[in-house]
Amino acid sequence: MTRRDQAGEVGAPRPAAEYESLLPGKSGLGEILAPAAGFGVTFASMFKPTVTEQYPYEKVPTKPRYHGRHQLNRHPDGLEKCIGCELCAWACPADAIYVEGADNTPDAQFSPGERYGRVYQINYLRCIFCGLCIEACPTRALTMTNDYELAGPTRRGMIYEKQDLLAPLGDGMLAAPHPMVPGTEDDDYYRGDVAGPVPEQIDWVAQWRPEDESLAALRPAGHEQSEAR
Repeated sequence: MTRRDQAGEVGAPRPAAEYESLLPGKSGLGEILAPAAGFGVTFASMFKPTVTEQYPYEKVPTKPRYHGRHQLNRHPDGLEKCIGCELCAWACPADAIYVEGADNTPDAQFSPGERYGRVYQINYLRCIFCGLCIEACPTRALTMTNDYELAGPTRRGMIYEKQDLLAPLGDGMLAAPHPMVPGTEDDDYYRGDVAGPVPEQIDWVAQWRPEDESLAALRPAGHEQSEAR
């Protein structure tokens, strides 16, 4: 390191002894205890519990709000919450989401209201799991699960389609498509006023899709209610 004289010219470098004199000195006791303090850090680390995780043989549970794989949710009667608005795709900073919306019809009602998500794709080679798509969703159709094992052997397999993201049918749900609950509007679904399928919906699915597996647990109760009316 060099120094400048009063004229601003570069002079000879300062000797090392001059820099050492500027450093704060230690007392005699401090110099004696300095090695012991260093070993103290070493010994303290030796007796700390290990934090090694034996993954994948032992999987530690994630936090409840962990940002994992996405999920497309359903209403209690089985209709899809996604309305194909594409706001999640617009909010994605990594351009990982692709959505194509389509119109619901009386014969194919997949979600409450006029529109539903016909095509829904998430490219997990691009996704950064930021959660901005969750905040943009107006119907709470898109949430994030605790599933973090998303590795795959091919690039094509890392593009999840709608059938890969759609939540499975819960207890008491009826597989879509089927009509909305009679006398309700889409706002009733968003407010949570729909608690489950009604006999009219069950009878509609039984007429047009009698082989539907979701009818197994719903058809007997719904049929009895229909006959009672």
